This record gives sequence, structure tokens and C-alpha cells, in this order.
Amino acid sequence: MNLTPHSPFSSKASQLLSWGHWFTFANIGLVLLISSVYLFADKAPSTFVGWFYMLITWISHTSFITFCAFVLTIFPLSLIFPYPRHIRGMAAIIASVGIVVLTVDAFVYLQLGYHINPASLSDIFVLLWETLVGSSLVNLIITIAMLGLVLTFELLAGNYAWRHLAFELKSYKFPRYATGTIVTCFALSHSLHIWADANAFFDITKQDNVLPLSYPTTAKSLLARHDLLDIEQYEEAHSLSIGDTHSKYKAPVISAVCKEKKDITEQPINVYAYTDEALFQKTATALQSNGKNNVFRLDSVLRAGNSSDALFSLIYGLPSYYKESVLLQQQVPVWSINNDLMSVNANGEFSFVPSHQASKLTVIEVSNEINIDSSKPFVAIDISAQQATVLTSSAVTNIELFAQASGLVQPNDITYTLLSSYLGCDPLAQQSMLASNIKTRSHAEGVNFTQGVLVAFKKDKITLVNQDGSFKQMSAKEGFVLNGNLDIPFLIQSIKTLKKFTAPEAQ
Repeated sequence: MNLTPHSPFSSKASQLLSWGHWFTFANIGLVLLISSVYLFADKAPSTFVGWFYMLITWISHTSFITFCAFVLTIFPLSLIFPYPRHIRGMAAIIASVGIVVLTVDAFVYLQLGYHINPASLSDIFVLLWETLVGSSLVNLIITIAMLGLVLTFELLAGNYAWRHLAFELKSYKFPRYATGTIVTCFALSHSLHIWADANAFFDITKQDNVLPLSYPTTAKSLLARHDLLDIEQYEEAHSLSIGDTHSKYKAPVISAVCKEKKDITEQPINVYAYTDEALFQKTATALQSNGKNNVFRLDSVLRAGNSSDALFSLIYGLPSYYKESVLLQQQVPVWSINNDLMSVNANGEFSFVPSHQASKLTVIEVSNEINIDSSKPFVAIDISAQQATVLTSSAVTNIELFAQASGLVQPNDITYTLLSSYLGCDPLAQQSMLASNIKTRSHAEGVNFTQGVLVAFKKDKITLVNQDGSFKQMSAKEGFVLNGNLDIPFLIQSIKTLKKFTAPEAQ
């Protein structure tokens, strides 16, 4: 092959290489525009250094990705197949596919909080299907129009760069300044990240994985991004505070009205919360040994080791993440404010919750031996204080709908299920609680935050993430520690669920 400077092949290859640089430069501008979506998807940095890092990383990282895409795809094609007309067409198609993938990834990140990945393809497919097909036809038309605009842009950019390559474009001097700016931003952003990682400056490191194909998300950066990381606990030498690890609870506006089922108007439910483990086991054994009523045990109740946290979840149907704020506000469970559905017989911090004689659901804190009438619907649960942060304990009940329970159950799931399926107030439960209906759920999945530990579970796998960013994964059934990487998409979704009722100023 003749590769002398005067050969036709060398001339064409050189022209195509120069054209490719201008084509890539045009796409960098488009990619910067689309990728700006990522900057608004999460909470903004709280310091000037954090803002500066976000800006220079956005400029350098997106430019680098675009240039790499050119080097790995269009550049080899221009050497193997140096025919300008065909290369411009193929380049437009390749670039259009890349822009579409980036746009989809940005949309997924904005909606779900994570990038496209094999582990969450089913969730991503459902999101795209509901957006494009399951909703208005206008969305589908807009999407098709945008695809056409992207392809048109790529074709016009490629043709313009080729036709003006010899004279007009060569006279421009700004590309050399732009290139220098991008290289400087690239070096500076990585230097800042190294410094931030060494000094626990989480206003920078919490931005890991915000942009696609960037630093992988770690447990520390994930917690920091959602204000769940205690930096003083992570490193006492640093006094940086990035947010409170307890939520400012904002009570939801309730529009649903509970229409009670006629067949349960004379059958109120008592939920007995035992603060003494030995007393609970004695009572549970006695109730199960009585053959008159169908009393059965739930052995997979995942609850907080802190008795107060467990009781809070049982009363409010919420994770204990909200307990401190709710108690400070003396907030009565919102699902019972206007209908007197609930009564609470408890001492201490929950004594402000009123009791109603006509209530359909009564939570009773039990510390001494009492008689339970098993001919009436009841649930008895062990919430005794334990050293473990979370543990699996037991409950007994004669309510048939719990017989279908499979997998882990949280105390707030019990309250949610009673309100939703037993009392027939499903819309009310959905608007006011953070839990799942044991009767209708397809698989066991949930989240909690107790004693500074994020607790997320899916099926049998429990993930515990501490405030210092360390984590542990374990089997609920067997109790042994599981090795493996964190399921970051699942944790992100769990944190978003956990913070559903967080006041805006606390986010």
C-alpha cells in the first residue's frame, strides 16, 4: 500500500482525519447540552469548590467520552474505508446512535437515579415502555421527531465540516483554545478528586457516577449524595457537616377517604407490641397451643433492635428514619387524623397519640402479662430491645391474610396490610405510609434507617450500610455474611423511597 504524502490514500485519510476532528467538535457541543441534565438530577453541591469541580468535570468528562467514541469507531473506519461520502453517512448513523443512548441514559438517571446497566434492564424497559407507549401518543411523536432531528443534525454537521474544511474552518483559532481548556479541566478535575478522596471532602466525591462512565459509586459517595453519611463518624479529624441523618418529616396531604368494609365493622383489630421477649414467647406458645382458633406464627419479621424504633414503625407505618422529626412535631398518624381509625395505648414518647373507643385498629404496648382473646382478630409482635441494629424476630396472629406472607416482613408492612387489605383503605395506606402489602406484593423488598444504619432488603438478601460508608450483606434465613458488590441501583431506589416524605429544605 502506497502511504507517501502524495498518494491518494494518504490525502484522503488526512482529510478525513481533519474532518473527523471538526465533526467530533460539533458533537461535543451537542453532548454537553444533553449531559447538562445530569447536573440537575441530584442535590446541588453546597460549596464553591463542589460547584467548580462539577463544572470542570462536566466539560472535560463529556468531551473525553465523545472523543473516545470517535477514536474507537469513526477513525478506524476512515482508515479502512476512506471514501468521504460513505464515511460521512456511517459517521452520522454512529453518532446518532450514541446521542440516542446518551439521551436515554440521561432520562433514566433523571427518573431512577442510576445509569443504564444490565442488572436493572427490566426496570428501565418498564420506564421507557410506560413513557413512550403506555402514556400519551404525543410522547411517542415527540420522541420520533427528536430522533429525526438528531440524525439531521449529524448529517448537516458532517456535510458542513467537509465542504468548509479546506478554507473557512482552517482559519478558525478558537479550537486550539477550546482544546487547551478541555485538557486543563480534565487534569484539574482528576487532581481535585484525588485531593477530595484523600481529605474526605464529600461535596466532591458524592458526585462520583453522576456522569456516565465516570468514577464508580461507592457506599460512602452514595450515602453522602443523599445526606445519610455521618462524616464525623467516618473521620473524626474532619469536621465537615453535609446534612442531618434524620429527616424533617413533611406530612403528606391526604385526599383518599377510607370506606370501611361492612363485614368488619364489629371486628376491631388489636396489635400487641411486646417489649419483653420472654413474655412474648410464652404468650405466643400459649396462643398456638390453643386449638380453638387458627393462630399461626410469622418468623421472618425484620425489625430494628431499638424497641422505640420498632414501635414507631408499627404505629405510623413508616421507617424509623422519620421518628425524631415526628415526635418533635407531636404528629399523629396522618391516616387516622380525620377518621379515628387508630388508637394507641402506650407509655412514654407515644402517649400523645390519642385513643378512640370506636377505633378499628389499636396498638397496645405490652410489658406485663395480659390475656389475649384469640376469637377476635389480633396480631402480637415482639419488639423487645436487642443489641443488634436489626434482627429477624416473630409475630403471631389469627388474621388469615397474613397466612400468605412470604419473605421478610417489617412492622410497618403489618400496619400497611391491615389498613389496606383488612380495613379496605388501600388508597389511604398508599398516600400516608412507606411499606408494602404482604397480601398483594410480588416479592419481599423494603428499606429502613435505624441507629444510623441504612437497611435495605430484597428477598433473602439484607444490606446494611453504616454512616461511615462501610457495609455488610447477609442472608436473612441463614444469617451468614454474603460476599459481593453492592447493588447500587437498588440502594438508590431504596433511598429515594425512604425520603419520600422528607421536607424540601432537608433534601
